[in-house]
Amino acid sequence: MAGNLTRDEALERSRLLTVDSYAVELDLTTGSEHFSSTTVARFRSSESGGEVFCDLADAVVREVTLNGSPVDPARYDAEKGRIPLTGLAEDNELRVVADCAYSRSGQGLHRFTDPADGEVYLYSQFATADAHRVLACFDQPDLKAAFAFTVIAPAHWEVVCNTASSSVSVSAEGEARRWSFPASERISTYLAAVCAGPYHVVADDDYDGRIPLRLLCRASLAEHLDAEAIFDVTRRGFGFYEGAFEMRYPFGKYDQVFVPEFNFGAMENPGCVTFREQYVFRSKVTDADYERRATTILHEMAHMWFGDLVTMRWWDDLWLNESFATYAASLALVSATRWDNGWASFADRYKGLAYQADQFPSTHPVVADIVDITSMEVNFDAITYHKGASVLKQLVSSIGLEDFLAGLRLYFQRHAWGNTTLADLLRAVEEKSGRDLSDWADLWLRTSGPNTLRPEFTVDGDGRFSSFAVVQTAPEDYPALRPHRIAIGLYDKGNRQRRVELEISGERTEVAELLGVARPELVLLNDDDLTYAKIRLDPESLAAVLGGIGELTDPLPQAVCWSIAWDMTRDADLPARDYVRLVLSGALSVGVTILRTLLNQASSAAQQYTSRSTRAEVVGALAEGVLRLAREAEAGGEEQLAYVQSFASVACSAEQLDVVAGLLDGSTVLDGLAVDTDLRWSLLRRLVVHGRVGEAEIDKELQRDATASGERSAAACRAAVSTAAAKAAAWERVVSGELSNEILRSVLDGFQDVADAQVLEPYAQEYFAALRAVSEVWPTELTRVLAKAGYPSSAVSQETLASTEAYLAEAAPPWWLRRLVLECGDELKRTLRAQNA
Repeated sequence: MAGNLTRDEALERSRLLTVDSYAVELDLTTGSEHFSSTTVARFRSSESGGEVFCDLADAVVREVTLNGSPVDPARYDAEKGRIPLTGLAEDNELRVVADCAYSRSGQGLHRFTDPADGEVYLYSQFATADAHRVLACFDQPDLKAAFAFTVIAPAHWEVVCNTASSSVSVSAEGEARRWSFPASERISTYLAAVCAGPYHVVADDDYDGRIPLRLLCRASLAEHLDAEAIFDVTRRGFGFYEGAFEMRYPFGKYDQVFVPEFNFGAMENPGCVTFREQYVFRSKVTDADYERRATTILHEMAHMWFGDLVTMRWWDDLWLNESFATYAASLALVSATRWDNGWASFADRYKGLAYQADQFPSTHPVVADIVDITSMEVNFDAITYHKGASVLKQLVSSIGLEDFLAGLRLYFQRHAWGNTTLADLLRAVEEKSGRDLSDWADLWLRTSGPNTLRPEFTVDGDGRFSSFAVVQTAPEDYPALRPHRIAIGLYDKGNRQRRVELEISGERTEVAELLGVARPELVLLNDDDLTYAKIRLDPESLAAVLGGIGELTDPLPQAVCWSIAWDMTRDADLPARDYVRLVLSGALSVGVTILRTLLNQASSAAQQYTSRSTRAEVVGALAEGVLRLAREAEAGGEEQLAYVQSFASVACSAEQLDVVAGLLDGSTVLDGLAVDTDLRWSLLRRLVVHGRVGEAEIDKELQRDATASGERSAAACRAAVSTAAAKAAAWERVVSGELSNEILRSVLDGFQDVADAQVLEPYAQEYFAALRAVSEVWPTELTRVLAKAGYPSSAVSQETLASTEAYLAEAAPPWWLRRLVLECGDELKRTLRAQNA
């Protein structure tokens, strides 16, 4: 892979170099395939006469000059994406002129044409190490520098960089305009940013009179941009973080740009944060979507301190960015916004993702061993984000929030504008908390796999505990037993009767405080979700949860119970049909922010984890259940919408599909339900999957919604047509290499959506052949999409597992690709076990 920098190379380069600045000129008026890039880098070398290489990928190099002397452009190694430089002086100036390629993978400088109006939009995405797809640079996080961008763009475009637009110089350049931005603060290469296009701009009053706030989105989305709500969360975030960290926002302005075909939820470029534009809601959504957007806004804002001001030295310590931002976002959410039950969402959704990832054979410590960039690109995962955040939450429960925040303040003060490692953070928190955290770091950050905690007790003749212990186990491959701070809750009829908080460690911890206490209906370990561990219930407590989870009125312990039930379902300890029944019986007791997650999990349980002999019955029962709940829900309420969205994903009988068709054509009406654009596509797709409608209806719906989102939905619907010819056409599109990142995802999503899995049987082997063909040709992001979304997960059989193992053994894919396929195979094994249960 071009630009696959190794850790050893980065260490050597940072030993040799200090980078001062980059002056970058981009000409965006040179055509639809390439743009002109001129970089002037100024840097110092600790060794006179030394050698180093500069990074530049996917480029045609026109000119290279080092310290006034020309360097032959033929020295550029296009395969590795490197320009070798020799004879360094103490102070150096490197000038590189090149033609660089626009991206369709979401890496580098991504180019998108809006089907609604034909306008072109560009945005950069430089993390993990894609800045060198746009400019010549030393692309690693510990070589920080000031960036000054000059951009030549069409006259009607808006251009945004890290630095304030109020101080930019704009002048005519023929029929275009030249935007000259002042230099930024010292930041890592992956944080530099450029967005350009006819973006719609909404400005708000400066926060606290000193931080200019703006929102940008495509012009065709402007009517849907709910600026007031986004600015409200933004202001609350600044108020919370500046108070908690006792340090003002360290950059000048704060633009938030909603961009098309974005690979991530968002990216924390200082002063120019980019978000996936799906956060601009063009149809009615539930509060779960608003909460998730608020969490993302707060996550990126936390990065202004965690990651942008103080940055990890190398990607081993990515968790210093992502785990902290994830934890801080939830803390800010519950402390400063209306979503004061945010920890329940965290327990139910985010920790669930962490437990899932931590049980893959590819699990890794929170502090990972990252030998090169490609190893890092698959580590933007639920362990780095959600397990790391869960572990921090556990640490805070042990040392206290104030000591933790005091440690962070010291950390920021010491290392502002610099680069750090785990040791730097631990030192600051230890000084403020008075706690030695070396053992904690070893056990929680440098080991893998979740522990399992379960109660073990006896009851005397009067129904009181005569013994009580917490038993801890660990996976065979990762045998570490950890210290935990947990709470044990005793519940009757959903009401907490007693709560005991204690430290546990080792295989068994006796709980003397509960001796003589009456045994309740429900004994709940990890009440209030203080630690990170899989929890199991005694048989009577499990029965109480299955029979009365809705009686729990506190959202957080209820979320812990939901998490236990889902984990047991995935572990084949709880039959999938029982989980579906549990969701249907307890749905009315949960808030809509958790309801969406539960309904999605119930759908997975019914459609994937049930045996073939019972699947139709269970899926049909789920569809009937959510339709009944939709009819009983408040007219026009968010719960009604959530139930209808779920119904649209699982309806299967002729009668249920009649309801879907009626909702779409208006002959069936639910009081208050707005069947708007996105819901129409969901309903249409269900009819497509079951052969009720076809290409003509898809074309008609696309005429109603001739937008980028409409194109993605239409692509998914066409791929979801359940005929052999339609699946063959969809697969040809997938392997053509001509699709952008988002269209590729949409086509694969529709391709996998079938009423009868037999139609996909020919593609179980086609998938492995395609991976062999594209893994060395496609951009890594597109290959990752194919590897994960194209895996033949509907072919649930030992034969598919054998094919998976054969591919891994014979094709010898690179480590990052091997990991993705290995995880898909492990999920298939889990599905087989669940179906057998």
